[in-house]
Amino acid sequence: METKQNNTKPKTPVRCIVKLGGAAITCKNEFEKINETNLTTVSSQLRESMTLGSSSGSVLGMDWSKRSGISETTNNVDEFTEQHVLEYNIFVVIHGAGSFGHFQASKSGVHKGGLDQPLVKAGFVATRISVTSLNLEIVRALAREGIPSVAMSPFSCGWSTRERNIASADVSTVVEALDSGFVPVLHGDAVLDESLGCTILSGDVIISHLAAHLKPQFVVFLTDVFGVYDRPPSEPNAVLLREIAVREDGSWSVVNPTFEDSDKQVEISVASHDTTGGMVTKISEAAMIAKLGIDVYIVKAATEHSLTALSGKLRDKIPEDWLGTVIRYVS
Repeated sequence: METKQNNTKPKTPVRCIVKLGGAAITCKNEFEKINETNLTTVSSQLRESMTLGSSSGSVLGMDWSKRSGISETTNNVDEFTEQHVLEYNIFVVIHGAGSFGHFQASKSGVHKGGLDQPLVKAGFVATRISVTSLNLEIVRALAREGIPSVAMSPFSCGWSTRERNIASADVSTVVEALDSGFVPVLHGDAVLDESLGCTILSGDVIISHLAAHLKPQFVVFLTDVFGVYDRPPSEPNAVLLREIAVREDGSWSVVNPTFEDSDKQVEISVASHDTTGGMVTKISEAAMIAKLGIDVYIVKAATEHSLTALSGKLRDKIPEDWLGTVIRYVS
């Protein structure tokens, strides 16, 4: 079923869509706690990857509000009068919820629908409060690195679903923000569903939809592990799948490393509290993106390997010492 959307394209081609995995930027086992170290490093790497030309020199932050636990605000307004307008590669950022939102959604059953139930309606509100509060902190972290980021919640932008599939997704607001020189920062969200009343729209589904519309040069998933493994990476002898090939019909196979058993199935574990499908959704959405001819890189956040992926260096050649998973279309 076709979705309702504006077909406007950005004036400048989008270089990269980045997905910040919830488990990479939050402490997933600690309720509503951000992994400050990872988020700071990721924000710095994004600035380095986005900035055209030299990224040397002082960074003029754009977060002029008071931060919790800090007595003074960082206000460098006067310094901007001497700064030239910086040029950036065009990026879009989408993030997961991690330890934000999942608890509220799973406890209330928001992902199953049923807004006529008081618990579900309360859970819808609680989930949105949680995920939008995380979104604000990510926007602030990017802004402190001088990235002109703006928060864009799918619910507030009019995105909705029908039986959990996107029914309405007007991306014109995203395009307008890009054309105005901003970096849109979207997130997984509680949205209205025409059949169920409400559900959870996963960040992975959002990134797949935007990739199909915006046609970025490549997509990067930043996660809390080095990539996709043949089994849960916590298990002994788990093998990192370095390259996955996607065929026209959407099926995929492991190219590197090669396995003796050609029918070997990749085992995926999904945390019981993850209402958006975890790695299962991530791989299926990545395969859909790769079918469009867009390379997808799944890599551990806040590492030298993530910086390599964000910089676009993998499009030419994958270094032997690079750790991550490349998902590509093969004809």
